[in-house]
Amino acid sequence: MKKTVLTLIAALVMGTCLQATAGTAKEEKDQCLLASKNCVTQVDTIQKRMKRINAEIKKGTKVYSAEELAKLNNKLKEADDILKELEAK
Repeated sequence: MKKTVLTLIAALVMGTCLQATAGTAKEEKDQCLLASKNCVTQVDTIQKRMKRINAEIKKGTKVYSAEELAKLNNKLKEADDILKELEAK
């Protein structure tokens, strides 16, 4: 079970990223969260990642398509599931 948790943590750490630093506007899509593009190596806590995803979801359809919002919601659910699993230990 510990191996599974460590694998999940490693996957989360490897999947985290920064927003693109070159001219990011407030209403710009976070390609890093969507498709791991324009990412710089960064380690976020699970809570910080969830906060970033929530901020992007709040931008809504002005910035993201319905498909992209669904993808962000799935990523938020995955992060929440990992957090709950870690808290249960």
